[in-house]
Amino acid sequence: MNILITGSKGQLGTELKERLGEKESIFYTDRDELDITDKQAVKRYIEQNQIGMVINCAAYTAVDRAEDEPEQADAVNHLGAKYLAKYGKNIIHISTDYVFDGTGHLPYKPEDATNPVSVYGSTKLAGEKAVLQAAETALIIRTAWVYAAEGRNFVRTMLRLGRERDRLTVVTDQIGSPTHAGDLAEAIIKLLPKLENGTKALYHFTNEGVCSWYDFATAIMEESGLDCQVEPIETWQYPTKAKRPAYSVLNKTSIKKDFSLSIRHWREALRDCIREIQVQIEEKEQGKQSREADK
Repeated sequence: MNILITGSKGQLGTELKERLGEKESIFYTDRDELDITDKQAVKRYIEQNQIGMVINCAAYTAVDRAEDEPEQADAVNHLGAKYLAKYGKNIIHISTDYVFDGTGHLPYKPEDATNPVSVYGSTKLAGEKAVLQAAETALIIRTAWVYAAEGRNFVRTMLRLGRERDRLTVVTDQIGSPTHAGDLAEAIIKLLPKLENGTKALYHFTNEGVCSWYDFATAIMEESGLDCQVEPIETWQYPTKAKRPAYSVLNKTSIKKDFSLSIRHWREALRDCIREIQVQIEEKEQGKQSREADK
């Protein structure tokens, strides 16, 4: 079966490619190779390459910019997902905790009522509905607070700022669960062969454990050995264009039970990611020193 992985240069796409490797049966695309908002381009690509399964990692994730660019966000998060589901027929689609309003106090179950409070969340919810309607087989996985050793994310930003500054302020009244993109990639690979034709289901996946962004930032400094003081602030002290859910912890009981998944704690996953980043920094520094020595 030929598999199409969209958004292959993003965090999750990169982690999937690392694990699955280059194979004739796997097609990796980013927007340069396939514009998923182009209905005919999607149809043509899937037919020409005889795609039997789509893993859609592509998304418009600029949460604040989406407030000013609702049509662009909808084109990717809703219409693009719809086209991939319609012509790919079988799809694993990645969604987000932002489909919830964050007013709850218990981990959200997949079947809980949705109520997005941002354009980003609304377009992702529209994408979920379109995928479930258009596909023959569809597995939607909501996730949250995704990071990796590559790409733009909270962990890499905190590491950069931690090296540049003595003090940082981070919001403490937004609660969720960080997700290592590599752990999510491994989960997708494990459940892929277990996906039965005709299935239409919605699941949640994050790493285990709960924290605030402040807790997360503090852990990043501790695990990396950076001497940067993280101080807590409230959301109103750090205004953003798009509203964020205050509480977006996701209940993972169903995915663990149905696919026999064991999920590690976010702190353990963070530790591994930071080690990977530190190795990258060391190798880059060694390469720089070697080049200077050769001059």
